Amino acid sequence: MNDWRIKFSLILTYFVFAILLNSVGTVIMQVINTYDVAKHSAAILEGFKDIPIAIVSFIVASFLPRVGYRNAMMIGLVIVICACLSMPLLPSFLTTKILFLCIGVSFALVKVSVYSTVGLITGSKKEHASFMSMIEGLFMVGVLSGYWLFSSFIDSNDVKSLGWLNIYWFLAVLCAINILVLFTTPLDESKARTEESNLASDFINMLRLVAKPMVYIFVISAFLYVLIEQSIMTWLPTFNNEIMKLPTAMSVQATSIFAACLAIGRLSAGGLLKKISWYPLVNICTLAMIALIIIILPMTNDIPMQENVNWQTVPLVALMFPLIGLFMAPIYPVIISVMLSALPVHKHSAMTGLIVAFSALGGTSGSMITGYVFGRFDGQTAFYFSLVPLTFILVILYLFKRATDRNYV
Repeated sequence: MNDWRIKFSLILTYFVFAILLNSVGTVIMQVINTYDVAKHSAAILEGFKDIPIAIVSFIVASFLPRVGYRNAMMIGLVIVICACLSMPLLPSFLTTKILFLCIGVSFALVKVSVYSTVGLITGSKKEHASFMSMIEGLFMVGVLSGYWLFSSFIDSNDVKSLGWLNIYWFLAVLCAINILVLFTTPLDESKARTEESNLASDFINMLRLVAKPMVYIFVISAFLYVLIEQSIMTWLPTFNNEIMKLPTAMSVQATSIFAACLAIGRLSAGGLLKKISWYPLVNICTLAMIALIIIILPMTNDIPMQENVNWQTVPLVALMFPLIGLFMAPIYPVIISVMLSALPVHKHSAMTGLIVAFSALGGTSGSMITGYVFGRFDGQTAFYFSLVPLTFILVILYLFKRATDRNYV
Protein backbone atom coordinates (compact mmCIF):
# COMPACT_ATOMS: atom_id res chain seq x y z
CA MET A 1 0.00 0.00 0.00
CA ASN A 2 1.42 3.35 -1.02
CA ASP A 3 0.74 5.26 2.20
CA TRP A 4 1.88 8.70 1.03
CA ARG A 5 -0.56 8.67 -1.90
CA ILE A 6 -3.40 7.54 0.33
CA LYS A 7 -2.61 10.21 2.91
CA PHE A 8 -2.43 12.86 0.19
CA SER A 9 -5.80 11.81 -1.25
CA LEU A 10 -7.40 11.91 2.22
CA ILE A 11 -5.95 15.35 2.91
CA LEU A 12 -7.08 16.69 -0.49
CA THR A 13 -10.60 15.31 -0.02
CA TYR A 14 -10.85 16.81 3.45
CA PHE A 15 -9.39 20.10 2.17
CA VAL A 16 -12.10 20.47 -0.49
CA PHE A 17 -14.87 19.80 2.00
CA ALA A 18 -13.30 22.20 4.49
CA ILE A 19 -13.90 25.02 2.01
CA LEU A 20 -17.44 23.92 1.22
CA LEU A 21 -18.62 22.94 4.68
CA ASN A 22 -17.35 25.94 6.57
CA SER A 23 -18.47 28.49 4.01
CA VAL A 24 -21.83 28.47 5.80
CA GLY A 25 -20.94 31.48 7.98
CA THR A 26 -19.94 33.54 4.95
CA VAL A 27 -22.96 32.37 2.97
CA ILE A 28 -25.29 33.23 5.86
CA MET A 29 -23.95 36.78 5.82
CA GLN A 30 -24.31 36.93 2.03
CA VAL A 31 -27.88 35.61 1.86
CA ILE A 32 -28.87 38.12 4.56
CA ASN A 33 -27.48 40.88 2.34
CA THR A 34 -28.29 39.50 -1.12
CA TYR A 35 -31.71 37.91 -0.64
CA ASP A 36 -32.92 40.05 2.33
CA VAL A 37 -33.22 36.97 4.55
CA ALA A 38 -33.72 37.47 8.32
CA LYS A 39 -30.99 36.22 10.69
CA HIS A 40 -33.14 33.50 12.23
CA SER A 41 -34.13 32.29 8.75
CA ALA A 42 -30.54 32.35 7.48
CA ALA A 43 -29.43 30.31 10.51
CA ILE A 44 -31.42 27.37 9.14
CA LEU A 45 -28.67 26.81 6.56
CA GLU A 46 -26.65 25.22 9.36
CA GLY A 47 -29.49 22.75 9.84
CA PHE A 48 -29.66 21.97 6.11
CA LYS A 49 -25.97 21.10 6.35
CA ASP A 50 -25.75 19.31 9.69
CA ILE A 51 -29.02 17.36 9.95
CA PRO A 52 -28.31 15.40 6.71
CA ILE A 53 -24.78 14.75 8.04
CA ALA A 54 -26.26 13.28 11.22
CA ILE A 55 -28.92 11.18 9.49
CA VAL A 56 -26.81 9.86 6.62
CA SER A 57 -23.76 9.06 8.75
CA PHE A 58 -25.93 7.22 11.27
CA ILE A 59 -27.65 5.15 8.56
CA VAL A 60 -24.74 4.31 6.26
CA ALA A 61 -21.69 4.19 8.57
CA SER A 62 -22.12 0.59 9.68
CA PHE A 63 -22.14 -0.83 6.14
CA LEU A 64 -19.94 1.74 4.38
CA PRO A 65 -16.99 -0.71 4.40
CA ARG A 66 -19.03 -2.83 1.95
CA VAL A 67 -19.45 0.13 -0.41
CA GLY A 68 -15.78 1.04 -0.06
CA TYR A 69 -14.35 4.15 1.55
CA ARG A 70 -12.76 5.41 -1.67
CA ASN A 71 -15.98 4.84 -3.64
CA ALA A 72 -18.01 6.67 -0.98
CA MET A 73 -15.73 9.70 -1.17
CA MET A 74 -16.05 9.87 -4.96
CA ILE A 75 -19.87 9.57 -4.77
CA GLY A 76 -19.93 12.47 -2.31
CA LEU A 77 -17.82 14.64 -4.62
CA VAL A 78 -20.09 13.96 -7.62
CA ILE A 79 -23.13 15.09 -5.60
CA VAL A 80 -21.35 18.29 -4.58
CA ILE A 81 -20.31 19.11 -8.15
CA CYS A 82 -23.97 19.10 -9.23
CA ALA A 83 -24.95 21.31 -6.27
CA CYS A 84 -22.13 23.81 -6.90
CA LEU A 85 -23.11 24.21 -10.55
CA SER A 86 -26.69 25.01 -9.55
CA MET A 87 -25.67 28.00 -7.40
CA PRO A 88 -24.72 30.46 -10.21
CA LEU A 89 -27.22 28.94 -12.65
CA LEU A 90 -30.26 29.10 -10.33
CA PRO A 91 -29.48 31.78 -7.72
CA SER A 92 -31.95 31.81 -4.82
CA PHE A 93 -32.19 31.11 -1.10
CA LEU A 94 -33.86 27.78 -1.97
CA THR A 95 -30.88 26.76 -4.13
CA THR A 96 -28.58 27.67 -1.25
CA LYS A 97 -30.56 25.37 1.05
CA ILE A 98 -30.25 22.55 -1.50
CA LEU A 99 -26.50 23.21 -1.79
CA PHE A 100 -25.95 22.71 1.93
CA LEU A 101 -28.25 19.70 1.96
CA CYS A 102 -26.03 18.10 -0.70
CA ILE A 103 -22.86 19.14 1.13
CA GLY A 104 -24.24 17.54 4.31
CA VAL A 105 -25.10 14.24 2.64
CA SER A 106 -21.71 14.13 0.91
CA PHE A 107 -19.69 15.08 3.96
CA ALA A 108 -21.29 12.26 5.94
CA LEU A 109 -19.89 9.81 3.39
CA VAL A 110 -16.52 11.56 3.28
CA LYS A 111 -15.90 12.04 7.00
CA VAL A 112 -16.79 8.46 7.92
CA SER A 113 -14.54 7.25 5.09
CA VAL A 114 -11.60 9.50 5.99
CA TYR A 115 -11.66 8.73 9.73
CA SER A 116 -12.03 5.00 9.09
CA THR A 117 -9.21 4.98 6.54
CA VAL A 118 -6.85 6.61 9.07
CA GLY A 119 -7.20 3.46 11.18
CA LEU A 120 -6.18 1.34 8.18
CA ILE A 121 -2.98 3.25 7.40
CA THR A 122 -1.60 3.95 10.90
CA GLY A 123 0.15 1.39 13.05
CA SER A 124 0.02 2.75 16.61
CA LYS A 125 -2.05 4.97 18.91
CA LYS A 126 0.57 7.73 18.79
CA GLU A 127 0.75 7.61 14.99
CA HIS A 128 -3.06 7.64 14.84
CA ALA A 129 -3.30 10.67 17.16
CA SER A 130 -0.53 12.51 15.30
CA PHE A 131 -2.01 11.95 11.81
CA MET A 132 -5.53 12.73 13.06
CA SER A 133 -4.30 16.06 14.43
CA MET A 134 -2.46 16.75 11.19
CA ILE A 135 -5.43 15.98 8.96
CA GLU A 136 -7.74 18.10 11.13
CA GLY A 137 -5.13 20.86 11.08
CA LEU A 138 -4.97 20.80 7.29
CA PHE A 139 -8.77 20.77 7.27
CA MET A 140 -8.57 24.13 9.02
CA VAL A 141 -6.05 25.31 6.41
CA GLY A 142 -8.80 24.54 3.90
CA VAL A 143 -11.25 26.56 5.98
CA LEU A 144 -8.74 29.44 6.07
CA SER A 145 -8.31 29.26 2.29
CA GLY A 146 -12.09 29.26 1.86
CA TYR A 147 -12.52 32.56 3.69
CA TRP A 148 -10.04 34.30 1.40
CA LEU A 149 -11.46 32.65 -1.72
CA PHE A 150 -15.00 33.75 -0.88
CA SER A 151 -13.91 37.26 0.14
CA SER A 152 -12.20 37.72 -3.24
CA PHE A 153 -15.58 37.24 -4.96
CA ILE A 154 -17.51 39.57 -2.60
CA ASP A 155 -18.15 43.17 -3.58
CA SER A 156 -18.19 45.24 -0.37
CA ASN A 157 -19.49 48.26 -2.31
CA ASP A 158 -22.55 46.41 -3.60
CA VAL A 159 -23.99 44.05 -0.99
CA LYS A 160 -26.74 42.98 -3.44
CA SER A 161 -24.26 41.77 -6.07
CA LEU A 162 -24.51 38.11 -7.10
CA GLY A 163 -20.87 38.04 -8.23
CA TRP A 164 -19.89 36.00 -5.16
CA LEU A 165 -21.75 33.01 -6.66
CA ASN A 166 -19.05 32.64 -9.34
CA ILE A 167 -16.83 30.95 -6.77
CA TYR A 168 -18.92 27.80 -7.21
CA TRP A 169 -17.58 27.30 -10.75
CA PHE A 170 -14.09 27.10 -9.24
CA LEU A 171 -15.24 24.75 -6.45
CA ALA A 172 -16.88 22.39 -8.96
CA VAL A 173 -13.59 22.12 -10.88
CA LEU A 174 -11.69 21.49 -7.61
CA CYS A 175 -14.07 18.61 -6.78
CA ALA A 176 -13.54 17.12 -10.24
CA ILE A 177 -9.75 17.18 -9.77
CA ASN A 178 -10.20 15.50 -6.40
CA ILE A 179 -12.24 12.68 -7.97
CA LEU A 180 -9.41 12.07 -10.43
CA VAL A 181 -6.85 11.83 -7.60
CA LEU A 182 -9.02 9.38 -5.64
CA PHE A 183 -9.76 7.27 -8.70
CA THR A 184 -6.04 6.79 -9.39
CA THR A 185 -5.10 6.05 -5.74
CA PRO A 186 -5.22 2.37 -4.67
CA LEU A 187 -6.47 1.54 -1.17
CA ASP A 188 -6.55 -1.88 0.53
CA GLU A 189 -9.74 -1.89 2.61
CA SER A 190 -9.85 -5.60 3.47
CA LYS A 191 -9.14 -5.04 7.19
CA ALA A 192 -12.31 -2.96 7.50
CA ARG A 193 -14.57 -5.87 6.56
CA THR A 194 -15.61 -8.90 8.61
CA GLU A 195 -16.76 -11.93 6.65
CA GLU A 196 -19.28 -13.20 9.20
CA SER A 197 -21.28 -9.99 9.44
CA ASN A 198 -24.27 -8.76 7.44
CA LEU A 199 -26.02 -5.42 7.01
CA ALA A 200 -28.47 -5.99 9.87
CA SER A 201 -25.83 -7.14 12.35
CA ASP A 202 -23.50 -4.29 11.33
CA PHE A 203 -26.20 -1.73 12.14
CA ILE A 204 -27.18 -3.42 15.42
CA ASN A 205 -23.55 -3.56 16.52
CA MET A 206 -23.23 0.18 15.87
CA LEU A 207 -26.27 0.84 18.08
CA ARG A 208 -24.77 -1.35 20.80
CA LEU A 209 -21.72 0.90 20.90
CA VAL A 210 -23.83 3.69 22.39
CA ALA A 211 -24.58 1.54 25.43
CA LYS A 212 -20.89 1.43 26.38
CA PRO A 213 -19.99 3.99 29.10
CA MET A 214 -16.89 5.30 27.34
CA VAL A 215 -18.80 5.78 24.09
CA TYR A 216 -21.79 7.71 25.38
CA ILE A 217 -19.52 9.92 27.51
CA PHE A 218 -17.43 10.56 24.39
CA VAL A 219 -20.34 11.46 22.11
CA ILE A 220 -21.56 14.02 24.67
CA SER A 221 -18.11 15.64 24.75
CA ALA A 222 -17.96 15.68 20.91
CA PHE A 223 -21.46 17.18 20.76
CA LEU A 224 -20.57 20.00 23.16
CA TYR A 225 -17.25 20.78 21.50
CA VAL A 226 -18.74 21.11 18.01
CA LEU A 227 -21.61 23.15 19.44
CA ILE A 228 -19.05 25.74 20.58
CA GLU A 229 -16.76 25.64 17.55
CA GLN A 230 -19.52 25.85 14.96
CA SER A 231 -21.42 28.61 16.75
CA ILE A 232 -18.30 30.81 16.71
CA MET A 233 -17.19 29.89 13.20
CA THR A 234 -20.65 30.35 11.68
CA TRP A 235 -21.47 33.70 13.28
CA LEU A 236 -18.03 35.31 13.46
CA PRO A 237 -18.33 36.95 9.99
CA THR A 238 -21.64 38.56 11.03
CA PHE A 239 -20.13 39.46 14.44
CA ASN A 240 -17.20 41.15 12.69
CA ASN A 241 -19.56 43.00 10.36
CA GLU A 242 -22.12 44.22 12.91
CA ILE A 243 -20.21 44.40 16.22
CA MET A 244 -16.64 45.07 15.08
CA LYS A 245 -17.94 47.42 12.33
CA LEU A 246 -15.76 45.86 9.60
CA PRO A 247 -16.63 45.98 5.86
CA THR A 248 -18.33 42.88 4.46
CA ALA A 249 -15.34 41.33 2.64
CA MET A 250 -12.99 42.20 5.50
CA SER A 251 -15.39 40.55 7.98
CA VAL A 252 -14.87 37.28 6.12
CA GLN A 253 -11.10 37.76 5.87
CA ALA A 254 -10.84 38.52 9.59
CA THR A 255 -12.68 35.28 10.35
CA SER A 256 -9.84 33.48 8.57
CA ILE A 257 -7.65 34.35 11.58
CA PHE A 258 -9.85 32.03 13.65
CA ALA A 259 -9.42 29.26 11.08
CA ALA A 260 -5.66 29.88 10.98
CA CYS A 261 -5.48 29.58 14.77
CA LEU A 262 -7.41 26.31 14.62
CA ALA A 263 -5.00 25.01 11.98
CA ILE A 264 -1.90 26.04 13.96
CA GLY A 265 -3.35 24.59 17.16
CA ARG A 266 -4.14 21.23 15.61
CA LEU A 267 -0.86 20.89 13.75
CA SER A 268 1.01 21.82 16.95
CA ALA A 269 -1.00 19.30 18.97
CA GLY A 270 0.42 16.50 16.82
CA GLY A 271 3.88 17.29 18.20
CA LEU A 272 2.73 18.03 21.76
CA LEU A 273 0.98 14.68 22.06
CA LYS A 274 4.31 12.92 21.59
CA LYS A 275 5.53 14.56 24.81
CA ILE A 276 2.51 14.97 27.11
CA SER A 277 -0.68 13.05 27.85
CA TRP A 278 -3.89 14.06 26.09
CA TYR A 279 -5.88 14.77 29.29
CA PRO A 280 -3.84 17.68 30.74
CA LEU A 281 -3.55 19.15 27.24
CA VAL A 282 -7.31 19.36 26.63
CA ASN A 283 -7.96 20.68 30.16
CA ILE A 284 -5.41 23.47 29.76
CA CYS A 285 -6.96 24.34 26.40
CA THR A 286 -10.52 24.43 27.79
CA LEU A 287 -9.56 26.67 30.73
CA ALA A 288 -7.65 29.01 28.41
CA MET A 289 -10.74 29.36 26.18
CA ILE A 290 -12.88 30.31 29.18
CA ALA A 291 -10.32 32.91 30.26
CA LEU A 292 -10.08 34.48 26.79
CA ILE A 293 -13.85 34.80 26.41
CA ILE A 294 -14.17 36.50 29.81
CA ILE A 295 -11.26 38.87 29.10
CA ILE A 296 -11.83 39.77 25.43
CA LEU A 297 -15.61 40.00 24.91
CA PRO A 298 -16.08 43.07 27.18
CA MET A 299 -13.61 44.87 24.90
CA THR A 300 -16.03 44.54 21.95
CA ASN A 301 -18.66 46.84 23.48
CA ASP A 302 -19.44 50.13 21.72
CA ILE A 303 -16.81 49.96 18.98
CA PRO A 304 -17.23 53.16 16.89
CA MET A 305 -17.96 53.08 13.17
CA GLN A 306 -14.94 54.10 11.07
CA GLU A 307 -14.72 55.08 7.42
CA ASN A 308 -12.33 53.24 5.08
CA VAL A 309 -11.33 50.59 7.61
CA ASN A 310 -8.22 48.62 6.55
CA TRP A 311 -5.74 46.24 8.21
CA GLN A 312 -3.81 49.21 9.64
CA THR A 313 -6.87 50.76 11.30
CA VAL A 314 -8.82 47.62 12.24
CA PRO A 315 -9.80 47.46 15.96
CA LEU A 316 -7.22 45.37 17.81
CA VAL A 317 -9.91 43.28 19.50
CA ALA A 318 -11.05 42.02 16.08
CA LEU A 319 -7.64 40.36 15.80
CA MET A 320 -7.59 39.14 19.42
CA PHE A 321 -10.88 37.25 19.69
CA PRO A 322 -10.04 34.67 16.97
CA LEU A 323 -7.00 33.60 19.06
CA ILE A 324 -9.42 31.42 21.01
CA GLY A 325 -9.00 28.99 18.10
CA LEU A 326 -5.44 28.17 19.21
CA PHE A 327 -6.77 26.55 22.39
CA MET A 328 -9.99 25.19 20.93
CA ALA A 329 -8.13 23.37 18.15
CA PRO A 330 -6.57 20.29 19.81
CA ILE A 331 -9.65 19.12 21.74
CA TYR A 332 -11.74 17.53 18.97
CA PRO A 333 -9.09 15.48 17.10
CA VAL A 334 -7.49 14.37 20.39
CA ILE A 335 -10.65 12.92 21.94
CA ILE A 336 -11.61 11.30 18.62
CA SER A 337 -8.21 9.63 18.36
CA VAL A 338 -8.42 8.38 21.96
CA MET A 339 -11.84 6.91 21.24
CA LEU A 340 -11.00 5.25 17.92
CA SER A 341 -7.66 3.90 19.16
CA ALA A 342 -9.53 2.05 21.91
CA LEU A 343 -11.56 0.09 19.32
CA PRO A 344 -10.59 -2.58 16.77
CA VAL A 345 -10.24 -1.35 13.16
CA HIS A 346 -13.42 -3.04 11.90
CA LYS A 347 -15.47 -0.97 14.39
CA HIS A 348 -14.02 2.37 13.30
CA SER A 349 -16.62 3.00 10.60
CA ALA A 350 -19.54 2.41 12.98
CA MET A 351 -17.93 4.55 15.69
CA THR A 352 -17.18 7.29 13.19
CA GLY A 353 -20.84 7.26 12.17
CA LEU A 354 -21.78 8.07 15.75
CA ILE A 355 -19.05 10.74 15.94
CA VAL A 356 -20.24 12.44 12.76
CA ALA A 357 -23.93 12.22 13.74
CA PHE A 358 -23.51 13.76 17.18
CA SER A 359 -20.99 16.32 15.91
CA ALA A 360 -23.47 17.44 13.26
CA LEU A 361 -26.26 17.75 15.81
CA GLY A 362 -23.92 19.78 18.01
CA GLY A 363 -23.03 22.07 15.11
CA THR A 364 -26.68 22.70 14.24
CA SER A 365 -27.63 23.31 17.86
CA GLY A 366 -24.77 25.74 18.42
CA SER A 367 -25.41 27.73 15.25
CA MET A 368 -29.17 27.99 15.68
CA ILE A 369 -28.97 28.89 19.39
CA THR A 370 -26.29 31.50 18.68
CA GLY A 371 -28.30 32.88 15.74
CA TYR A 372 -31.40 33.18 17.91
CA VAL A 373 -29.55 34.91 20.77
CA PHE A 374 -27.67 37.13 18.29
CA GLY A 375 -30.91 38.26 16.69
CA ARG A 376 -32.86 38.60 19.95
CA PHE A 377 -30.12 40.26 22.03
CA ASP A 378 -26.65 40.98 20.61
CA GLY A 379 -23.43 39.33 19.43
CA GLN A 380 -21.64 39.60 22.77
CA THR A 381 -24.45 37.80 24.61
CA ALA A 382 -24.47 35.10 21.92
CA PHE A 383 -20.76 34.38 22.35
CA TYR A 384 -20.92 34.58 26.16
CA PHE A 385 -23.32 31.64 25.92
CA SER A 386 -20.37 29.38 24.99
CA LEU A 387 -19.18 29.54 28.62
CA VAL A 388 -22.01 27.17 29.57
CA PRO A 389 -21.02 24.20 27.35
CA LEU A 390 -17.33 24.87 28.09
CA THR A 391 -18.01 24.33 31.78
CA PHE A 392 -19.82 21.09 31.00
CA ILE A 393 -16.90 19.96 28.82
CA LEU A 394 -14.52 20.10 31.80
CA VAL A 395 -16.79 17.69 33.70
CA ILE A 396 -17.36 15.38 30.71
CA LEU A 397 -13.63 15.19 29.96
CA TYR A 398 -12.99 14.02 33.52
CA LEU A 399 -15.58 11.25 33.11
CA PHE A 400 -14.12 10.35 29.70
CA LYS A 401 -10.63 10.06 31.21
CA ARG A 402 -11.95 7.73 33.94
CA ALA A 403 -13.66 5.59 31.31
CA THR A 404 -10.51 5.29 29.20
CA ASP A 405 -8.40 4.41 32.25
CA ARG A 406 -10.82 1.62 33.14
CA ASN A 407 -11.13 0.57 29.49
CA TYR A 408 -14.94 0.65 29.48
CA VAL A 409 -15.30 -0.31 25.81
